[in-house]
Amino acid sequence: MSINILKYESDVWRTADLLIGAGIKQSDFPKYMMPYFALLMVESRLIREAARLEEEIGKDNIDDFVEMFQLEGLGYNDYLIRKGKTLKDICKNDKTFDIDFHAYLKSFDPETKYLLGVDKGTEEEKFLDISGVSGQLKKKRILFETLKAWSEIDLTPFNNSEITTLEEHIKRKWADISAETAGEQYTPDDIISLISELIASKIEDNGKFLTIYDPTCGGGNLLFGVEDKIKEKFKRPTKTFGEDWSDSLYALAKIESRFRADSEIKYGNTLTNISFIEKRFDIVVANPPYGVDWKGYQKDIQNDTTERFVALPSISDGQFLFTQHILYQLANDGLSVVVHNGSTLFSGDAGSGESTIRKHFFDNDWVEAIIQMPTDEFFNTGIYTYLWVFNKNKPADRKDKVILINASELYEPLKKSKGKKRKQMNPDNRAEIVKAFTEFQDNAFCKVFDKWHFYYNRQSIMLTNVDVNGKFLEMPMKENRAGEMVEEKSIKLSPVKITVKDDAGTTTIDNFEITDFDKAKYKSLEVRFNEEVKPNIAALDYKEQQLKVVTKKATYWYDEDKETIIEEKGGKQTELGCGKIVIKAAYKKPTKTKGACIAITVELTKDLQKDYEIIPYSPDETENQQWIADFMAKYVTKPFEYVDNVIGVEINFNKVFYTPEKLREVSAISIDLKSLEDELANLETDLTL
Repeated sequence: MSINILKYESDVWRTADLLIGAGIKQSDFPKYMMPYFALLMVESRLIREAARLEEEIGKDNIDDFVEMFQLEGLGYNDYLIRKGKTLKDICKNDKTFDIDFHAYLKSFDPETKYLLGVDKGTEEEKFLDISGVSGQLKKKRILFETLKAWSEIDLTPFNNSEITTLEEHIKRKWADISAETAGEQYTPDDIISLISELIASKIEDNGKFLTIYDPTCGGGNLLFGVEDKIKEKFKRPTKTFGEDWSDSLYALAKIESRFRADSEIKYGNTLTNISFIEKRFDIVVANPPYGVDWKGYQKDIQNDTTERFVALPSISDGQFLFTQHILYQLANDGLSVVVHNGSTLFSGDAGSGESTIRKHFFDNDWVEAIIQMPTDEFFNTGIYTYLWVFNKNKPADRKDKVILINASELYEPLKKSKGKKRKQMNPDNRAEIVKAFTEFQDNAFCKVFDKWHFYYNRQSIMLTNVDVNGKFLEMPMKENRAGEMVEEKSIKLSPVKITVKDDAGTTTIDNFEITDFDKAKYKSLEVRFNEEVKPNIAALDYKEQQLKVVTKKATYWYDEDKETIIEEKGGKQTELGCGKIVIKAAYKKPTKTKGACIAITVELTKDLQKDYEIIPYSPDETENQQWIADFMAKYVTKPFEYVDNVIGVEINFNKVFYTPEKLREVSAISIDLKSLEDELANLETDLTL
């Protein structure tokens, strides 16, 4: 690629000087610049194609030439192709400029006018709005100067790939000043090169047709960049497919696509439009937006009938929705590389949407590699990013295996930052990553794992808390309908009174069945229950207050020091074990034979606590159960019952590649301390003198 193309980046930004002078806010620059950049892209490509065609067939008969040109299907402008008048020619005469520029825009073919927004009027379709923007600049008396500045930028010497590179550099700056979503659409050249090289390492130059898809293509830099780099290495024919929901970026990608041999770009939300849902692609690349919620189309996703989504991630981050869509549309022997932030590696417990989605990917053995990128690699975010490499047709020696590549230190610093991008991967850095991916072996920055390494058991248990002596409250046994002896859930007490002693003093509750047969008072009794009795009972805490339950036979209370329930009978105290004192109040409506009443009851129950343990997982069921049993025997000392077990999947790069800090020798530390003590002593001496 020629390096000269990027010199026009500063020329493009010089056109914004006029916008500043006209009082246009910097955040609005993309709105006023993007239509003209698109116009420049279209014109330069039309001029290139016209020159190519003229070389092939000549231009002696202009009507035949125009007819042949239109058959190319690249778009058309009669002012440009038939009359040979460019934007630069139009800007030579300020007196005829208004008429000529209007005629120039009207001379485009219908689709180009639609994409550029020529005479858009009141149409709801957005995309670009060159007529509207031009009208506003004319009102500010800077339209001619603005177009003249743009016309000085000559893109005709450069090919599609080179112009796409310049386009992405400009769009990256637009994203910075517009505060667009981090990680959305703007993938730097070095990352595109790395993605392309990873893909190239897995495909053959067999001449077969290759389809490449990007479901979040933005302006097309990743999609078309990968296509260009693959075509540099292979002779395989390609077709690109893309979709995006950003009006202006879609227009740029659509314009670009018409100058490619075989490309189809759609406008819409990939997650709801399902434009290419019937297709399966050989290669899928994507840098989907991350950290962006999907509330706006939540119902559409929940009601989706395509069976793309095995689970739904958190509403606050939809990147795993795009990844599921990608895997759904990836061919059975296809390869995909997707850019994510770190949250998709570990967010969500076992059973959550994110963990279930990861498990789905691993269960199907689609994950071949995950590569950690350096920080400060992207234009508008400084965080760590990760390349997920999915392969639906792994070679036999990689079945059920995954390689983690820590490429966070494989970079060179940029001499000048580009937004938040301060680092880049040079060809040597990328070659080292591709080599590690190809060799698929452990080294200083790579580790190969059985995929099961990333699975884990989230084993839920019901613990029975015990007192200081390891004793818990034992429940009486009863016979069930099947004749089996089972444990009661509680010990029911018949209280005579309850005393509560706290900072406010001592309160006695001794009216356990507040009965009233006077129908006129039923309502007031129910109100008393709801407003007084129920909240007071709910506020009782057998641990925090000195609470005693008195029955006809015994008195019960909780000893906080021993963490046990005490039963006192005839002056003798017995420690029953750790348990709970549960006090309940209920309002009972009147019947034909009984009046309304408030009944207060007391139960003694075990002190149960639901908890869970994270335990390594084995795909062998017998071994997995043994691992769980061994773990519980080693680490759980209280009585417990198994509740449910959910299998989760997460990837922890920090844990895998953690390097402990080397501790200094004690003797070296002692020497330093002695030196500091000597310095302090000298300071004290100097101060005294």
